[in-house]
Amino acid sequence: MELPHFLIADNTDQPDSLFVVHTQYPRFVWNISNDELEWFDELEGEEEELINEVTSLMETAEAFYEREMQRHEAEIS
Repeated sequence: MELPHFLIADNTDQPDSLFVVHTQYPRFVWNISNDELEWFDELEGEEEELINEVTSLMETAEAFYEREMQRHEAEIS
């Protein structure tokens, strides 16, 4: 099975939270509601390289979230 790079997730135990899940290295879950980030993989490399990689991943995750929310809004309108 080929997983998408990003998924939107929610959980009834946390009804006020919405999550973006990154399924490829480095895997993480980002709680959109409170901006918490949980990494599943240890990040390795030079500090500057890691900062650039994380910044790029978070920008991509945010763009994914915004696109998904726009599509959702269009579906319910």
